[in-house]
Amino acid sequence: MRPNLGFYIQNINKIVQDTEEIGEGLNPKYEEIRQAIDNDTLSELTADKLTAIIESFEKGTEKYQAMLQQISKLRPPAQVLGIHKKFERSYTNYVKGCEEMIASLANNQVDVEAFNAAEAIQDEATDGISFSIQRLTSALLKR
Repeated sequence: MRPNLGFYIQNINKIVQDTEEIGEGLNPKYEEIRQAIDNDTLSELTADKLTAIIESFEKGTEKYQAMLQQISKLRPPAQVLGIHKKFERSYTNYVKGCEEMIASLANNQVDVEAFNAAEAIQDEATDGISFSIQRLTSALLKR
C-alpha cells in the first residue's frame, strides 16, 4: 500500500504548527530562567515559581512526546524517507533536550550547566527540524 501523500503532508503540517504553539506558550517561562541566569538573580526564583515552571515544561514535553509518537507512525512517501528519518531524529533530540531541561530544575534549584546543555541540545535539534521541514516541503512541492 502506498503512503497517502495528502495525509502525510497534513499531519506533518499539524505537528509543526502544534510544536510552534507549545513552544510559544513555554517561551516566557524559559525566558524567566534564562534571564535569572544571565542576570545572576536565580536566588529570586521562588520554589513555587520553579514548581510552576517545571509543571508547564512537563505538560509541554508530554505533548511533544505524543507528537513524536505520531511522527514515528507516519508513512512518508519513498522520495522523502531519508529526510523524514532526519526529522524524526531531530524531533527525538528536541524532546530529549526538553526532558534534560526539566531535570536541570530539580530540587528547587537551577543547575545552570545542565540547563545550558539542554538549551544547546534543543537549539541544535530545532535547526535539524527546520532543515528537515524545508527539505520535505521542497521535495514534496516538486511533485
